[in-house]
Amino acid sequence: MTDPRSALRQQLRQRRRDIPAAQRLAAAEQLADALLALPFAPTHGHVAGYWALDGEIALHRWQMRLPDSVRYCLPVLDGDTLRFAPWRAGQPLTANRFGIPEPDIAIADTLAPAQMTLVAAPLVGFDTLCRRLGMGGGWYDRSFAFRQQRPAPPWLVGVGFSVQQVDDLPVQPWDVGVDAICTDAATHFPVPNDPE
Repeated sequence: MTDPRSALRQQLRQRRRDIPAAQRLAAAEQLADALLALPFAPTHGHVAGYWALDGEIALHRWQMRLPDSVRYCLPVLDGDTLRFAPWRAGQPLTANRFGIPEPDIAIADTLAPAQMTLVAAPLVGFDTLCRRLGMGGGWYDRSFAFRQQRPAPPWLVGVGFSVQQVDDLPVQPWDVGVDAICTDAATHFPVPNDPE
């Protein structure tokens, strides 16, 4: 069965690839400001970012500006889910099966998704209701499925460029919602459902 979101993913991935280099650098700084200003921005614990590829917004400015008591982590593939490993610039990396750099440490030394305080998840697109469209592999949805039954932490934040916003995204039952979406232009929060 074909995912109806595939064509939209291709269009939005091209949109972010088309952003000029100077604009990308400014966007990384603006994104760092937005992440650090979140009402639930952690002052200690572990936060997760990602290795930016394919035009994704970079997190290096955020990583460099985190408080000393917050450890920055990168995702590590473990079967069909993610685990997380603390990482600083200059520490060894290895390419996973998709060619994405990840910390070169044993899975036994990584952290489970539930041990994270905040996770910045890359997105391909997002809409006005704060729904996140990922790459389609379901890695974050599987890894954080427990968040459908319980509140944060970990806080889940979709991150991307403002040009990745669309009017409306179709959702699937397995999609895990985010607590915020931060871009280079604004921070968006989901509107809580009105009790019936």
